Amino acid sequence: MNLTDFELRKGDMRSAYGNALVDLGTINKDVVCVGADTTDSLKTKKFGDQFPERFFNIGIAEANLVSIAAGLAIAGKTAFASTYAAFLPGRCLDQIRNTICYPSLDVKLVVSHAGLTVGPDGASHQQIEDLAIMRSIPNMKVLAPADSISVFKIIKNIAEIPSPFYVRLARPSSEIIYDDNDSTFQIGKGNILKDGSDITIIGCGLMVYKALKTAKILKEKYHISARIIDSYSIKPLDNDMVLKAGQETGAIITVEEHNIIGGLGSAVAEICSEYYPCSVKRVGVRDTFGESARDSELDILLEHYGLTEKEIERAVLSTIDKLKK
Repeated sequence: MNLTDFELRKGDMRSAYGNALVDLGTINKDVVCVGADTTDSLKTKKFGDQFPERFFNIGIAEANLVSIAAGLAIAGKTAFASTYAAFLPGRCLDQIRNTICYPSLDVKLVVSHAGLTVGPDGASHQQIEDLAIMRSIPNMKVLAPADSISVFKIIKNIAEIPSPFYVRLARPSSEIIYDDNDSTFQIGKGNILKDGSDITIIGCGLMVYKALKTAKILKEKYHISARIIDSYSIKPLDNDMVLKAGQETGAIITVEEHNIIGGLGSAVAEICSEYYPCSVKRVGVRDTFGESARDSELDILLEHYGLTEKEIERAVLSTIDKLKK
């Protein structure tokens, strides 16, 4: 991969989701979509325009959103249910646990506006606990794609797997890091985007691109060779890839737009502590609520909460320094 190439390309995760739904609806009449008055924002209205008889906008009633999707799945449908991450799982954990996960129904919960990059809506809408919540529920698979291409392909993939899924999308357009033709995404796997021997940086969502930029900085400034892994599959985690990285590079930095408690960093630390203890340092939101910021100020907001290349660089240098002592 050439970093310069994809610095110039951006894509919208929500549009990729809507396009994938339309493709799925064309080839599979059992695909249905349920929304909660955010269908324009989530771009699921594209599906509704094409297949109105399989599209259900049930209004601002997230618990009903989940229960209706569960009912459709019981009737043999592959149900996609979507709204903002602040509301799903925020308002309907009981329904997710008992009506979808306990019977292991074929419901795909696809949410947008996750993390801090929501814009001016502030802490009440900045969902930074969802990965922790969802990965703790039995039968639920948890995914956090890094760009629009991975979103499109992952949505197409999970439609073929009859299981509960939670897919986390970001609100802003993001840099495209994958090739449309050659990239593959398997549930329970991760992708090595850049090989390296001195340290491993494992990211998910929007932070994957920042990890790649940091790797370039580390190479140019310090001659540090960093391995970069996109862990789009958080549950199931690619345990073999994580452990191999720990064994071969000696230390791991995790980066995520989520609380450092319970998310990707916790998943990596759990598997390493059990099977191959090595240094794991987590970069993310440090157990605090966010705050409001205009769209033009999102970079300042991320800097305030330590979700930057500079913070990843600092984590790498401090970790390598400790390993030398």
